[in-house]
Amino acid sequence: MTTKNPHWGTSLDTFLDEEGIREAGKAEALTRVVAWQIAQEMERQGMTKAMLAEKMQTSRAQIDRILKAKGNVTVETLQRAAALVGRELRLELV
Repeated sequence: MTTKNPHWGTSLDTFLDEEGIREAGKAEALTRVVAWQIAQEMERQGMTKAMLAEKMQTSRAQIDRILKAKGNVTVETLQRAAALVGRELRLELV
């Protein structure tokens, strides 16, 4: 006899709320989207990670962490990276 999954039939939002991880998940997802957009703009411009690292006065390893959205990537860091690829990061309350 199998045990019924208590989350069967619930929405992802409901599950994340029940687990207490909805806000953390949203923050990580947003960070990953912004990092992906920065990487796409770099590719469009032919900019390498080494070039961005030089512009940001940081290491290529740090650029890898930013673009993979690993660790504690701050809004300020994302804003700087976005500006250096000619874009603007916008945050808003809705």
